[in-house]
Formats: sequence, C-alpha cells, structure tokens
Amino acid sequence: MFVKLFHESFRFAVNAIIVNKLRTILSLSGITIGIFAIITVFTIFDSMESEIRKSISALGSNVLFVQKWPWSMGGEYPWWKYFNRPEPNLDDLKAIQRQSRTAEASAYMMGVERTVKRGNNAIEGVTIIGVSQDYDKVMEVNIADGRFFTPIESMNGHSVCLLGAEVAENLFPGGDPMGKDIKVFGQRFHVIGVLVKEGEDMFSNSGDNQVIVPVNFTRNLFDLRQTDGTIAVRAREGISNDEMRDELTGILRSARKLKPRADDDFAINETDLISKGFDQLFGVIALVGWIIGGFSLLVGGFGIANIMFVSVRERTSIIGIEKALGAKRYFILLEFLFEAVILSLIGGLLGLLLVFGITFVISQAMNMEVTLSIFNIILGLGVSFFIGLVSGIVPAMVASRLNPVVAIRSNG
Repeated sequence: MFVKLFHESFRFAVNAIIVNKLRTILSLSGITIGIFAIITVFTIFDSMESEIRKSISALGSNVLFVQKWPWSMGGEYPWWKYFNRPEPNLDDLKAIQRQSRTAEASAYMMGVERTVKRGNNAIEGVTIIGVSQDYDKVMEVNIADGRFFTPIESMNGHSVCLLGAEVAENLFPGGDPMGKDIKVFGQRFHVIGVLVKEGEDMFSNSGDNQVIVPVNFTRNLFDLRQTDGTIAVRAREGISNDEMRDELTGILRSARKLKPRADDDFAINETDLISKGFDQLFGVIALVGWIIGGFSLLVGGFGIANIMFVSVRERTSIIGIEKALGAKRYFILLEFLFEAVILSLIGGLLGLLLVFGITFVISQAMNMEVTLSIFNIILGLGVSFFIGLVSGIVPAMVASRLNPVVAIRSNG
C-alpha cells in the first residue's frame, strides 16, 4: 500500500511541477534557498574548522608555551599589565630542564625576519627561527633530507641550518642544497637539512618560508631579552596540562625570585584556549546560518502549504470518489502528506546541488578542501522532510475530512 501511495504521491507532485511550473518553482525556491543557506554555512565552516584544528594540533595538545603575553580569544585584554614583563630566556629554560619532573622535553625558540642570500639569489622576509637542542622533541619537525642539529652544534652555536622547502627551492633552483652555504645576518650557514613541504595553513602560516638555526648562534648577534621568545614544554605521558602548569609556575616563580604575593610575570599558554575560542565563534556562526536559512525555510514551508491547499481544491471531486469507493481517511491523509514531503525533498535536493556546486568552486579558488559531508546531506534532507511534513499536515487533514457526497458534487 505504501509503495502505491508513494508512487501516486510522486506522480501528483511531479504533475504539480509540470502543470504549474512558475507557481511551484517560486514556492519551492524558499526551501531551496533555505537548505542552500544552512548547509553552505555548515559545509564551509566544517571545512574551516577541520583545517584550523589540524593547524592547532600541529602545535601539540600536550604542549605548554611559556611567553610574555597571555593568549586571548575576545574580551578585554589588559595589555598594560603585561607590557613590562621580561621575555622568557635561556636561564628560564635551564631552570625548567633542571627541576621539572612532569616535562618530557622543553626548548627555547625565537623568530625574526631577515633576508637570506646565496650568490645572486636573495629572499626577503624569511623567518629565521633560533631554537635550542630539544626543539625537534617538542615541536613537529619533518625533515625531508638531512638531519637536525647535534647537541654539540646546538651548545656551541655552530653556523648550521635547516631550510624550509620554499627557501630551498628559491635559493637552489633545480639543485641540491645539502652541504652548501647560505648567508643570513651577513654570516655563512652550512645547510644540514631540508624540511618537508607543508603549504599554508588556515592562518596563512607556513614552515616552507623559514630557516632554523641554533639559538646559541643568534644570541651572539642580538640581545634575546629584546626579542619575542617562547619556551615550549611537552608533558610526559600520563601527565595532564594542569599538573605541568602548576609545576612550571612554581619553577619559574622561584627562578625569577618573585615574592609570594607578587603576580606572575609570565604567561603559560596552551592550544586548548584557541580551540575553545573557535568553538564559540563557530557556534555563533552556526546560529546565524540557522536564522538566515530559517526565514527562507519558513517562506518555503508556506509555499508548500499553499501548493497543497490548491492541490486539495483541484482534486476535491477525486477525493470524494476515492472515499465513496472505500478509501480510509488515513489513506487520503498519507497521500497528501507524501506529496508535500516529496515536493519539499525536491526543493532540498536542488539546494544540496547548489551547495555541491559552490563547494567545488571554493575548493578550486582557495587553498582549502571544502567537501559536502554525508552528515550535512542527511541534515539537509532531514530538514526538508520535516518542513514538508509540517507544511502538508493541515492540507492533508482537510482533504481527509472532506464529506464524500459534498466532495463529488464539487466543481474543483
């Protein structure tokens, strides 16, 4: 019976589109635009969220960052409280390495922008990162060719370096940079490694345009106390970030000789703060998407209801004949409900096709993979089904309650 009902309802729905093309298209446009608006927002921001979380995860969920400035995601930021704080330094790092029992590894890092040269080739605005020995144990360092610094090279500040993929390609076009020399800070550096090509993340950051050198070399060129520095600390397995933060706080307060009632003159940041900030941001954006799409769906719902009321009026005599031949009320009710749902699903499918098209365009135009997920497809169809059900229930009930005698005499 349900197969027959579905077939008949589908036939009437298609017939309504064919016979009254303009009316039906205008009515279905609300559903189409609504589904398009909601699913487009969710699809784009699902893809953005995935890329952002991938970028954040590269920093490490079990890594804490000792810095001068605390991270903030919105709200008031009392920068004047932090302005006179000292920068983290190598003495702080030594204190952590000597006293910490919760840290697996820790490393100092700082960055400045400089011009990098080799012969007649020069690249401006390259990020020069000075790092201590265990940097590769704390942060992700993917080496395509060569090796990381040895303890002796780091300790003695040898003039050796690792090149980002883009720097290597531009300074040594078509050649092998391994074992060659480049110039940074007017000094010669020996290339001992090349990093894996990464590309840009969602924040337009890339490890491809960087050169990594031992920080004990850079400290001879300028005062690290005047340079933004960071100490990254990775927790041992089984140690929570909160445990390690408490220990680091005690170590740093002792190393900096802070009085018991004095405020911390350092910040201990973690990636979880960024993740929570983006969770709130995406929550607000999702709400805006539902509000914008909701108005279109409301209009589309009224459009479906209008089509169904017209359909009931046009088929009043047919309904009377069906009831006179023994058709039950629920049969008439389901027949019109199915028709409303099918019409709504057609509008939803059109909206999803538009979303698929725009995801293809965005993926081609931007350096970001945007895909229409199965969840969002099911969500779009589910919302369409619900709108069709709600919009069709009243016209279907009106049709099912018609008096067969009055209906047969009707001229509708």
